[in-house]
Amino acid sequence: MARRQSRVNQDEGEVQLDMTPMLDVVFILLIFFIVTAVFVKDPGVDIIRPEVQISERDKPTLLVAVTADDEIYVDGDVWELSQLRTVFEQLQQENPRAEAMIQGDASAPAGTVLNVQELLMDMDIPVLISTEDS
Repeated sequence: MARRQSRVNQDEGEVQLDMTPMLDVVFILLIFFIVTAVFVKDPGVDIIRPEVQISERDKPTLLVAVTADDEIYVDGDVWELSQLRTVFEQLQQENPRAEAMIQGDASAPAGTVLNVQELLMDMDIPVLISTEDS
């Protein structure tokens, strides 16, 4: 008599799912979100801005903060006024269409803010001065 094979216990090997297409989709989504992400640069210090009546919302690519202690912050680092040209040139090479915003503390020396503004204008970088929290 021939033995009947059970349909339940067939051992044809393990069935494996091909994960490659799913990984491809995940990596494509990851690349999409990285490319479309907006990276906000922080000046590195909290300042108290003077109050004004009119405000304009802009998204600058370069943030410069001047504190009440006459310190100049660019991307979280403190720089001297004499070093700023080199720093701005490097940042301008990274982004040729850079726009700058100066965030001056209410007690910051106006001369320092104006010197930074003049330097940016000499380098043909558009400059805005922030006066209100954004």
